[in-house]
Amino acid sequence: MNAVGSGPARPEREREDAAYEDTARDAYEDIAREELARLLPPVPAERDVPSAPYLHHKDRLMQHIDDDQNRTPAPARKALRRLPRPALLIPAAALALAGALAVTFTGGGTSGDTTAQPRETATVLLDRIAGTAAKSDVKPVRQDQFVYVKSLTAGAEMKEDGSSKLEPRHEREVWMSQQVKRITKTGEIRENGEWGRMAELGGSPAGPYRPTYQWLASLPTDPDVLLKELYRMAEPDDEGEKAQAVFNRIGSFLGETVMPPENAAALYKAAAKLPGVTRKEDAVDAAGRHGVGVARVDKRTGEITEWVFDRDSLTLLGERSYLTRDVGAGKKGDVMEKTAYLKRGIVDHYRERPGSAAK
Repeated sequence: MNAVGSGPARPEREREDAAYEDTARDAYEDIAREELARLLPPVPAERDVPSAPYLHHKDRLMQHIDDDQNRTPAPARKALRRLPRPALLIPAAALALAGALAVTFTGGGTSGDTTAQPRETATVLLDRIAGTAAKSDVKPVRQDQFVYVKSLTAGAEMKEDGSSKLEPRHEREVWMSQQVKRITKTGEIRENGEWGRMAELGGSPAGPYRPTYQWLASLPTDPDVLLKELYRMAEPDDEGEKAQAVFNRIGSFLGETVMPPENAAALYKAAAKLPGVTRKEDAVDAAGRHGVGVARVDKRTGEITEWVFDRDSLTLLGERSYLTRDVGAGKKGDVMEKTAYLKRGIVDHYRERPGSAAK
């Protein structure tokens, strides 16, 4: 009786067992995926981890789980009647990959801070500054007008023993003639409360050492062509590097003159092509204003020059130069010169300030 009765029931029980095994296997895989997702670090924003590498690792992870299940022998799968402590059933291959992913996502050197951004290079920063400069609104300057620049400055005074001492900072105002032709009187200056006449013996035409609006407008706007031209005209000071002379000349153009936006942008892009130009996370001008800096060290003289930019507007705030090693003129860290640009404009007469009548 029992043998006869058990015959038809066996296929039914086998079908039930097979269905149960399939259900258990599906549940196992779901639990394994859920537990693995819990153990993995949160997926960073797209800017921190590119989507393509993340999806690649995810596909590999899922493949490891599937392969592990496919390699499990049938008797072992049949034995899965219950799923006690499902977290312990995650395949070892998946755990190994999870550890690898954790290292990848945390960057391996950021102490797990997945929000850290790569530091912007000087080239990228100067490119952004060039883009801002190209959009600036600058009116053309006539030859009968004057460029006015007000600044706060301090320079090192050389002593008899060859060393130097930084003078107290003071206010300076200059009015620079925009005449292109050769002239003797090139401008006027008010410094430490005293007036002075800027003049060139024998006269001076517009050029790299008397840059006028029209002369600057005549420079190439292609950064590569412009850089070659700057190398040709720049003269190193005190046995310094040629590239440093170019860097300093560009800084002088940008800080102490007025020029068309496209020329300013080209100068910033040309500066980005100079060797040894770096970004400074914190730079300070003569007025004590903090900003982001672009700097270059002259390895021959041991002097570094920094341009200081406002972090938000990317406006040039000023510049500073100091020693990177002990030399005859001073010790490492000694400031040789610092400037803060306070106001710049165009006027029609000497001693006239923007927004006021001539004095």
